[in-house]
Amino acid sequence: MKKVLILGVNGFIGHHLSKRILETTDWEVYGMDMSSDRISHLLGNPRMHFFEGDITINKEWVEYHVKKCDVILPLVAIATPSTYVKEPLKVFELDFEANLPIVRSAAKYKKHLIFPSTSEVYGMSRDAEFDPENSELVYGPINKPRWIYACAKQLMDRVIWGYGMEGLNFTLFRPFNWIGAGLDSIHTPKEGSSRVLTQFFGHIVRGETIQLVDGGHQKRAFTYIDDGISALMKIIENKDGRATGQIYNIGNPTNNYSIRELADMMMKLAAEYPEYAAGAQKVQIVETSSGAYYGTGYQDVQNRVPKIENTKNDLDWAPSVTMADALRHIFDAYRGQVAAAQALVD
Repeated sequence: MKKVLILGVNGFIGHHLSKRILETTDWEVYGMDMSSDRISHLLGNPRMHFFEGDITINKEWVEYHVKKCDVILPLVAIATPSTYVKEPLKVFELDFEANLPIVRSAAKYKKHLIFPSTSEVYGMSRDAEFDPENSELVYGPINKPRWIYACAKQLMDRVIWGYGMEGLNFTLFRPFNWIGAGLDSIHTPKEGSSRVLTQFFGHIVRGETIQLVDGGHQKRAFTYIDDGISALMKIIENKDGRATGQIYNIGNPTNNYSIRELADMMMKLAAEYPEYAAGAQKVQIVETSSGAYYGTGYQDVQNRVPKIENTKNDLDWAPSVTMADALRHIFDAYRGQVAAAQALVD
């Protein structure tokens, strides 16, 4: 019976992973986060152990549980582009500095560290597919703070790799635009506060204008959360030690769409639901510049397609959820929250 420590257990990945673990295994989950709204339905389970805390404050609790558990997943991070541009130091302090002691504890107590790298580490690589073993990592100039997130994550990847050279059992995974219910709050009308799909969804629900940054021509390979969690479960299981010392892209190359295409798909789908149709009819799609939307420190990637051969082979895994099904699952999940989200306009 594995003991799995999830720091950031109430986050998008954390709450979906906890649910899957409790439903399909006999493993125990030890989780910390600053709130518990997404995991409240799991707290009655005797194998779910939750502590309300902060990794930057409750350091003794964290170290004790790293020592106690078998598998460590430090999922606490800022992962919203608007924050990279506006508050780069905050991103570095949490994503790198606050996570470094956890990595060191995992090495000290010889645990399996499963660390969330990011698809952003590839930066503006020109490769048609981003290869975890061969692609060059290309970033913009220092006056584009958008890259501090990617840079902090890359440095952590390199530190973890260094600990691996000294015996740390680690796996790095790079999520490619995982989407699903519970990604961000649809009740937050502030621009740039959530990731693109939730941003658009909130605008549709509230009948607001959708802004396409730089025309929305940039593409992303979207991955439904259930597919991502299935890969993570295989990494935690780590059958025959196959995942040890590996870097895995976890994404769906067939769901590669532009942001403009995403907006169009969501608008068409919204028209099929009585709960969303009225809001969608009020929505206008307009173009804006990245400078106007994010600030001058932003820079974007036009294409971001994962190479997943080693992920598929090592983990006996493959993504299976189409973009159409993924979006429908999300629209279905939020049907009961439409009135609350609309009320925020007032």
